[in-house]
Amino acid sequence: MVDTREFFDTFSAMQHKDNQGLAPPRATDPGWAHGTMVNGGRQKIKCKYCHKIFLGGGISRLKQHLAGERGNVAPCEEVPEEVKVQIQQHLGFKVLEKLKRQKGLKGKKNSFLPYFEGIEEGDDDDDDCDDAERIKPTSVQGTNRRRGKEIVEGTSNRTKRRKRQNFPAAPVVAQPLRQSFASQESLYEADMAVARFMYDAGLPFTAANSHFFQQMADAIATVGPGYKMPSYHSLRSKLLNRVVQDAGAYCEELKKTWEVTGCSVLVDRWMDRTARTVINFFVYCPKGTVFLKSVDASDITKSAEALLNLFDSVVQEVGPKNIVNFVTDTSPSYRAAGKLLMDKYKTFFCSTCGVQCIDIMLEEIGKIDEVNEALAKAKRITQFIYNNAWVLNLMRKKTGGRDILQLGITRFASIFLTLENIATLKDQLHQMFTGTAWMHSSFAKQRAGLEVTEIIESPLFWSFCDQTLKVSRPLLSVLHLMDCEERPSVGYVYDAMEKAKKSIIAAFDNKESDCMPYLNVIDHLWQEEFHSPLHAAAYYLNPSVFYNPSFSSTKVIQKGLLDCIETLEPNLSAQVMITSHINFYEEAVGDFGRPVALRGRESLAPATWWSLYAADYPELQRLAIRILSQTCSITRCGRNWSMFERIHSKKRNRLEHQRLNDLIFVHYNLHLQQRKTEAVKARRSRGGTLDPICLEAVDANIGDWVEDMGSMEGEDLSWMDVTVPSERTFISHELQNMDDSVDSSDDRNSEVTKGINGSDDL
Repeated sequence: MVDTREFFDTFSAMQHKDNQGLAPPRATDPGWAHGTMVNGGRQKIKCKYCHKIFLGGGISRLKQHLAGERGNVAPCEEVPEEVKVQIQQHLGFKVLEKLKRQKGLKGKKNSFLPYFEGIEEGDDDDDDCDDAERIKPTSVQGTNRRRGKEIVEGTSNRTKRRKRQNFPAAPVVAQPLRQSFASQESLYEADMAVARFMYDAGLPFTAANSHFFQQMADAIATVGPGYKMPSYHSLRSKLLNRVVQDAGAYCEELKKTWEVTGCSVLVDRWMDRTARTVINFFVYCPKGTVFLKSVDASDITKSAEALLNLFDSVVQEVGPKNIVNFVTDTSPSYRAAGKLLMDKYKTFFCSTCGVQCIDIMLEEIGKIDEVNEALAKAKRITQFIYNNAWVLNLMRKKTGGRDILQLGITRFASIFLTLENIATLKDQLHQMFTGTAWMHSSFAKQRAGLEVTEIIESPLFWSFCDQTLKVSRPLLSVLHLMDCEERPSVGYVYDAMEKAKKSIIAAFDNKESDCMPYLNVIDHLWQEEFHSPLHAAAYYLNPSVFYNPSFSSTKVIQKGLLDCIETLEPNLSAQVMITSHINFYEEAVGDFGRPVALRGRESLAPATWWSLYAADYPELQRLAIRILSQTCSITRCGRNWSMFERIHSKKRNRLEHQRLNDLIFVHYNLHLQQRKTEAVKARRSRGGTLDPICLEAVDANIGDWVEDMGSMEGEDLSWMDVTVPSERTFISHELQNMDDSVDSSDDRNSEVTKGINGSDDL
């Protein structure tokens, strides 16, 4: 079957073959490879990707279009990424050459491109100036050029055009441009400037993982040297207000869908080292998650009645009719407050966080003797390796640069993932601790080294690891499902737990005596901590599960469905319609049985499937969509206690308190908005770029698996603790004798390490 779009693309090319050419004679501009002349004119050009026709501006306008440059022309939505980067590089090079010609630069060392026109040397006071005065760059694209018109085939001309800006928009400079045209010396100076800023401001190194970190660098690069950074007052006033407005608009857009899909209120409780408690409230819907507010709950966290009043205020803010699921912490007072809240409204459900429930399961399983012994020995291995630079580098050499420490979304997920890594790298670790390099090292003769070597060579340790992983792997799969943002998880969690238990039984060769201790833990916590009628009803209404031959309905499932009908649909006549129409779903009658509906059972999100094929049964359709559009886990975001400490401090006036509330509102919603965007492109990978020896990154999860408890006990680690103490002070002659491939860190990270430690040692 010929693809429809391909057919029309071919047809369009044939239709215009006689009246347009590929490029003018002797054309050398790379832009001509991506556009064609219309009617033989160099000024009338058609984009080969989106088929947009430009009636003016020539090849320059097409290149701006392909590079994603806004201002004169709309960016191309169909251009391949590699073409976009290529054109950005080309435009950036032209800009640099033009600036050099204008100022007579000849590429001397330590020379700078010209400062902006209109900014006099020494003029640093910009607190009261507007953006037009503060940012006034040299024109690099010509503000007086005639702006060409643009049209799209099959549509009318735009009736509105963007207002002229104070300065022309420049293309976003991609990373390859910087690497291609900047000298190694200038790259080094730029890196050092960023590093000095980070160190002077005391920013956590994880700030470099922010999506907006590179965006900031690209935006500054497009303006050019001489850009004056926003002032302290601008950042805390007008710029903050603008970003608050943008974040508010994003939240309002999501709120429009709550009435249709319903939403889940998420109660994220966390404490600092002094047991001070902060509760962050989020609201989830399939289109995205929004941060609502943050509350210091230190004085009420143990009182169910006080928590009820707080939860009630959130319900009123969100709207009781919009809420389907109110997800709380697993602690007793929070569960009790959730039950009181559900009894008060009787129009939605309260449940506990599924991710926390699985984490508790893993914690309890970790207390079983065989599992506890395996984890204790694995912890000793990681502590020893990550506290000695030579040993760490030897391990990375043997494992091809891989780390054994694996960060997950919860503490015990991280622990069991790390144990799985150790089991996977069994052969490499065995070679490491029996090899010549190890035998000739001083560590092989130390007590700690002998202890770890004995663990690695112990068959009993590896046997306990294998047995533990038979239980943890299925549970980690459920945890991963709950954390997935590609589609709401509530329709899959019941089925996933059933499959996990069957996988555990099969892993133990169906010997109930061997797996029963683990299953008892899982079943008890599932029933006592997590199970909700909402999960049972979602299991029943998920077409990919219900129509599967392995599906079996039980009294628990049927009762859960009826509870949801009575709770979520207060209208009695609508309840009757739902119960009378449910058999059409069961028997796949009408649109439910269409061939396209059959194919969509597995490929479509459950709520989307119901929105397409249940139009004849609107009451049942609305109920199914609202149930299947929920999450069963609390959103996890990066937490910065110092930020909350400022916000919830008593020593703040009203205006400053509001400004700090705006700051955290922006902080979370920017993070959530970007995370949703990334989830659409690809599944998010947690912890993939984190350095296991950086306690800043792992302290919230398994910092004790990295710390040297003997040498670090009682220390209060700060952002300056780049490496653990034993690694900072360790100097080994053996490290210098090892092969260069031992060091798996890249050159640029090594330069930073040298700058901090003052030596070439790790």
